[in-house]
Amino acid sequence: MAAQDVLGQTARLASSSALLQVLFRLLTFGLNAFTLRYLSRELIGVVNVRLTLLYSTVVFLAREAFRRACLSGSAKRNWTKTINLLWLTVPLGVFWSLILGLVWLHLLEVPDPSVVPHYQAGVVAFGLSAIIELLGEPFWVLAQAHLFVRLKVIAESLSVVSKCVLTVTLVILYPQWGLYIFSLAQLLYVSVLVMCYVIYFVMFLGSPEATKKSFPVARVKALLPSFVEDETFVNWKEARLTWSFFKQSFLKQILTEGERYVMTFLNVLNFGDQGVYDIVNNLGSLVARFIFLPIEESFYVFFAKVLERGKTVKDQKQDDVAMAANVLELLLKLVLLIGLTITVFGYAYSQLALDIYGGSMLSSGTGPDLLRCYSLYVLFLAVNGVTECFTSALMCKEEVDRYNFVMLALSFIFLCISYFLTHWYGSVGFILANCFNMGIRIAHSTHYIHHYFRESPHRPLTGLLPSPALLLVYILSAVLTAFSEVWFCCDKGWLARLIHISTGALCLAATLVTMFCTETKLIHFVRSQ
Repeated sequence: MAAQDVLGQTARLASSSALLQVLFRLLTFGLNAFTLRYLSRELIGVVNVRLTLLYSTVVFLAREAFRRACLSGSAKRNWTKTINLLWLTVPLGVFWSLILGLVWLHLLEVPDPSVVPHYQAGVVAFGLSAIIELLGEPFWVLAQAHLFVRLKVIAESLSVVSKCVLTVTLVILYPQWGLYIFSLAQLLYVSVLVMCYVIYFVMFLGSPEATKKSFPVARVKALLPSFVEDETFVNWKEARLTWSFFKQSFLKQILTEGERYVMTFLNVLNFGDQGVYDIVNNLGSLVARFIFLPIEESFYVFFAKVLERGKTVKDQKQDDVAMAANVLELLLKLVLLIGLTITVFGYAYSQLALDIYGGSMLSSGTGPDLLRCYSLYVLFLAVNGVTECFTSALMCKEEVDRYNFVMLALSFIFLCISYFLTHWYGSVGFILANCFNMGIRIAHSTHYIHHYFRESPHRPLTGLLPSPALLLVYILSAVLTAFSEVWFCCDKGWLARLIHISTGALCLAATLVTMFCTETKLIHFVRSQ
């Protein structure tokens, strides 16, 4: 597949995923706003922090390394061996579910049954849901490698909608069920997700469309583990790369979910405060999840397909190098401008957003300060997502191993900083520690990118430099909206709030107009792709 075709399909995958994430987040936030009126903060804290952490840890440790390794390189490979390797995620998931399930049940603080009933059933259900989701991993990787955009959109949409409908129904009818509600909803979510992929491939394989596309897998049976006579069970090159990524994924998970691990294991916040933190965290990460994450996932596939892992820039096809450098530069510019916009306007509108969303429970206390800090953190997330996706797609096994040592040191430093900053600044300390963590990771990735392109005429890191005119507009907008918040928000009535919102709308319009006038290359890229 030509590099230009890969870019077009990758861009469609990223945009479709972004739209899909918008739906997910809107449904999730609507669900949170609804359940806040029916359930306690403590119950929401246990579900969204404690149990979700169990599920995400099992899934991440069991599959992340396999995904990275099996999506590297061309889609033309020995898919029998790759599928065999991917099925190893299931026993690995069973192992992690049992180990971590015992930890969650017997070593961590158990919530008060009168406030959060059926905790043990929740732990079992969320651990089981992780195993069920891993049963669909070979199907997911095969679909992602061949850029099946529509399948991902339909599967994840149906699963999320099913989960939300069941949750709302049970919350209204049986609020006393407690964690049973979220356990059943989680099991329904993963079951629908896996079944969508399985049903699709059962119908697709052997069809005229699959034959026309010369799809590398001909029968459904080929998606199951199988031995090939006189050949190894797996591709050992992929297996070794998977092991390198596994060591890195273990550390990356600590860095990604570090604050939840500190909350869970060190009890620095009670369950109610954890619930408020998680709601604010979800609200703050809205853009990060529905724009930055799809871009990172989709363009990881693009860079891995266009450039060959482990080769220097001189040994690559120069047309592909030029395209990859141009795409990287424009992606960095895109996420930087989105991040700057969130940072500038998020500071002055955090309290108003929380007051509208959750009432005084969220807008009073530490909620607004949490969201303001998170607005800054989004900028770090934006840049790190793109720089790290490029380095992950290009680093050879030895470079991945060296990076693992960096991640190990960073994990230890991050956990220590999180613990001390939380004691000094409360839940805001978690976000400050995350900013430090992302800053170090960005420094490592940008150093790798600079070193990779130093022997070429391309300088993609210039994408991190906005135009002076646009930077000036951002500064003026930050000052005007900050003064507007002091004068008009948020206890002076709805008329004052509308003036505050109008001020922000005018500043945002001025920012967008300046962006369209000064960043013409980026605007053309977004429109064309």
